[in-house]
Amino acid sequence: MPTDIAPTVLLLPGLYNSGPEHWQTHWERERKDCQRVEQAEWNTPRREDWVATLERAITGAQRPVVLAAHSLACILVASWAAVHPASTGKVHGALLVAPSDTEAPDFPPGTVGFAPMPRSRLPFPSLVVASTDDNYITMARVTGLAADWGARLVNVGAKGHLGSAAKLGSWLEGQALLEELLRSA
Repeated sequence: MPTDIAPTVLLLPGLYNSGPEHWQTHWERERKDCQRVEQAEWNTPRREDWVATLERAITGAQRPVVLAAHSLACILVASWAAVHPASTGKVHGALLVAPSDTEAPDFPPGTVGFAPMPRSRLPFPSLVVASTDDNYITMARVTGLAADWGARLVNVGAKGHLGSAAKLGSWLEGQALLEELLRSA
């Protein structure tokens, strides 16, 4: 579904938001096409609130969108797509980086409604980016999620949870994957 209008990249941080050294924050500062979706509650989020905020951001966007999600926000994207199928046509792709396993016993407490994880096929092109030593999800689990979502899995090696602690800076490897989605939009 190529279009003449360049998409807006909606940056979707996970639990606790993305701090100043996170790749999403670098992209927001450095790229004119990126816009962060601000949630009202970052520390103890409710799925239905996050889904409603994402729906408003997507339907309110003046252009098509590509989603760039990290951690819990990957589960948000799948949750949103399941409950707002009429809006999914506006999404031209999703970069789903380091999804968290919200069903794991050691998942941080305080979130409401993010388990069970949605497993339905996503209706837009998607890339799931995973690290072999992510402490929030196993490779076996992320491989299954990518398959269920109909997403291409990109294994970037041992880089932890691919957040601030990974010190990715502007994360050129991630930007190349984002550009792949933008070119196909």
